[in-house]
Amino acid sequence: MAQRPLPLAGVRVLDVSQVMAGPYACMLLADLGADVVKIEPPEGGDQTRGAMGFRMKGPDSMGFLNMNRNKRSVTLDLKSESGREVLYRMVKEADILVENYRPGVMKRLGTDYETLSKLNPALVYVSISGFGQTGPWAARPGFDLMAQAMSGVMSVTGYPGSPPVKAGVPVADIGCALFATYGLLAAYIGAKNTGQGQYIDASLFDSAMAFSVWDISEYWGTGREPEPLGTANRMSAPYQAVKAADGWFVMGATNQKLWQTLCKVIERPDLLADERFATVSLRLANRVVLIEALEQSFAQDTADHWIERLLATGIPAGPILSYPQAFESEHGRHRKMRMEIDHPVEGKVPNIGFAVKMMGTPQQVRRHPPRLGEHTAEVLAEYGIGDDEREALAAGGAFGAAASARKP
Repeated sequence: MAQRPLPLAGVRVLDVSQVMAGPYACMLLADLGADVVKIEPPEGGDQTRGAMGFRMKGPDSMGFLNMNRNKRSVTLDLKSESGREVLYRMVKEADILVENYRPGVMKRLGTDYETLSKLNPALVYVSISGFGQTGPWAARPGFDLMAQAMSGVMSVTGYPGSPPVKAGVPVADIGCALFATYGLLAAYIGAKNTGQGQYIDASLFDSAMAFSVWDISEYWGTGREPEPLGTANRMSAPYQAVKAADGWFVMGATNQKLWQTLCKVIERPDLLADERFATVSLRLANRVVLIEALEQSFAQDTADHWIERLLATGIPAGPILSYPQAFESEHGRHRKMRMEIDHPVEGKVPNIGFAVKMMGTPQQVRRHPPRLGEHTAEVLAEYGIGDDEREALAAGGAFGAAASARKP
């Protein structure tokens, strides 16, 4: 049977973004078959190329290599008239454009949605920013840390009374990438049906707030301001990390049946008979003393022992793994959450595997993360820009240094 084409094969995307949210969203599109052209400033390119504080063999960081596979790189100086002219030509044949400059910058450059949609009415144009394109905070610089702090996420992260703690992973950045991807794909489908694209305003702030379902529901329902709970949960108890004889593990008895089973497993009929723990609501209200009582029992044996016993009776439980342990675990390897891709400078480069498995049209690594400007000549040729015109554009500053437009 012939292999089916990837679902986004033929979709043309211009990635005019840097760092995380925009590049990550565009990588997801590229993994699904889209032709993603990463348009980078000639001097240094995407800021993430030089980030992370440790050196690889070449100039690109491991972070960049994990967010930019399956793309081609073109260097364009959008501050120059000739650089914008190249972008205009590319936009006429593009389906989607993603940018994450601070609000107002693209308009000053003459590359905003109003301008580009006149060249291509079907264009889906996505702007990613810290706080959105409108509102009192729109002009502020915004990164994941600020979005977590100002969206409320940090107010419920950590332990009661602890200093402010952000989520260990960039939930605002990655969340915004995912929300932007869902929005742009919906808009692209609409444009295919109507011929009319649209403008999408995606922000880290809005995305982080969208994760607050349980927390803000508690506030709206009770008037109580949510506070940090450590590893615990607002809806169920026990449902958190607990301490065994040799360390911590996680477990959850989230309903009455599981609670009854738990009391039997740890041989604690006294807890089952205790009126303070008779219902979910009472267990939540008395969570602190509940966990203290449970840990008296868990302290009698190892984490592995309890995990095995709990799982055998249908109670969710698991170890707390480091990232190396998770990626190298039997299950992590089975799910192919670490893969290696070939790179012309670095050799074999580890990459995070595909988070969603498409069974009919599995995602593919078709291209290594591009070197800065690696595909400038190749891409321009596809738009009818030959050597002579490319040299003229280079002389006008389209590619920064004239050498950036030469074939590698």
